[in-house]
Amino acid sequence: MKYQKEIHEYLELHQQEMLDLLAKLIAVRSVQGDPAENAPFGSEPANALRIMLDACEGFQTENIDFYAGSADLNALPPKLGILAHLDVVPEGDGWTYDPYQLTYEPETDKLYGRGTSDDKGPATAALFAMKAIKDLHIPMKHGVRLIFGTNEENGSADLEYYMKKKTLPPMVFTPDGDYPVINLEKGMCRLKLSADFNDHQSYIIKLKAGDVINAVPAYADAILMNVKLQDVKTAVQDLQKCYIEIPQTQIDLDNGIVTISVKGESAHASTPEKGKNALTFLLKILDALHCKGQQGEIIHKLSKLYPYGETNGQSCGIAANDALSGSLTLVCSVIDMTTEHVTVWNDIRFPVCCTGSDIIQNMKQVLAPLTCESIMCDEPHHTDENSEFVQTLLHIYEHVTGLKGECLAIGGGTYVHHIEGGVAFGATFPGTDVHMHGADEFIKLEHLMLDAEMMALAMTALCAESSNGGI
Repeated sequence: MKYQKEIHEYLELHQQEMLDLLAKLIAVRSVQGDPAENAPFGSEPANALRIMLDACEGFQTENIDFYAGSADLNALPPKLGILAHLDVVPEGDGWTYDPYQLTYEPETDKLYGRGTSDDKGPATAALFAMKAIKDLHIPMKHGVRLIFGTNEENGSADLEYYMKKKTLPPMVFTPDGDYPVINLEKGMCRLKLSADFNDHQSYIIKLKAGDVINAVPAYADAILMNVKLQDVKTAVQDLQKCYIEIPQTQIDLDNGIVTISVKGESAHASTPEKGKNALTFLLKILDALHCKGQQGEIIHKLSKLYPYGETNGQSCGIAANDALSGSLTLVCSVIDMTTEHVTVWNDIRFPVCCTGSDIIQNMKQVLAPLTCESIMCDEPHHTDENSEFVQTLLHIYEHVTGLKGECLAIGGGTYVHHIEGGVAFGATFPGTDVHMHGADEFIKLEHLMLDAEMMALAMTALCAESSNGGI
């Protein structure tokens, strides 16, 4: 592939500069904070953007009110845009390494730190890819633009603002997903269900499960009154006969109050079949008590609509599947019930054969008398895998890595979900768990260098004077 040797050698020569910049970015705890002047998402995301734009010296840069920033390769209209983000999720617990200090372990070739893989490492690679094009004086007939956002982890308000102010290049990829290329993302609905109780026949003092909408809840707890301990034990024993394996369940009695604690296994809402939903199992236990009143009616409805082990929405009448994007998934993920009120949250990921409006309408019908409110609804995102853009990226991936290039369909949403024609190109390699959003997040140094090389080759294949359709 033309220019590959020169690009590879350039990047090897400038590897330490890449790591120095990445270290500066990792040192910034760019978690969303309180908005302020010149800091719409807090001071630290704005600080990370300043550092990155300062590192873009020699390119034409623009700061879009600290929502996002950009760097252009040249004065030509950009044909290709590379979209990365500089904000991160909180560090959380369990780190072996300082999350805000770039640490290299040569034995494993891993670079540790919050943001190394998501997305400061790939953002750094994108910049040095463009530096290689410029410093090697590769002749270009189109421009390239790097776009650095600061709010991807909390709703992508940065990108929404940028798109109101600026026109995106006709081709955009984000190195904020998986290789080879993600070209299809399911649609997503989030529903809030609620009901009030006023019949004074409560038996549930408190029912709580789930912390976030987009995950299978690993824990669920219920505090009950006016129920017999033996009835609860019998309900659990009966369920043991129905399933090969059930979540861990603990039952306690204290002064007439029964507490049930269920421990399942969490999983992302895009792949709920990998988890064990503690909430839906607890609903089956509670329903087996056959308690009367409004609480009992709601528990019965929820238990029937969200049976333990089901993840495709069949019981709600919304099951769907297509060859392109796979099956619909539904997760009953959060509940908060008291003697007076209940609130339940659902996460639904649906294939391209469905529409969000139909799903919402169906759910409203089957959930009545619960009030069903749509909190968000994004239609599926699909970019033609046969396009010049996608085929060029797949060819580059195959050529550089020697691995099969193929398009992926996912249940999650990437940074380009609302960008027509956009795809995710990297930066996570197949079979590598980079602990994204978890403790000891890392990127392999080898992979960081490959990211930069493939992004530079994408620039030349699509935008250089000698390119002929990219392949």
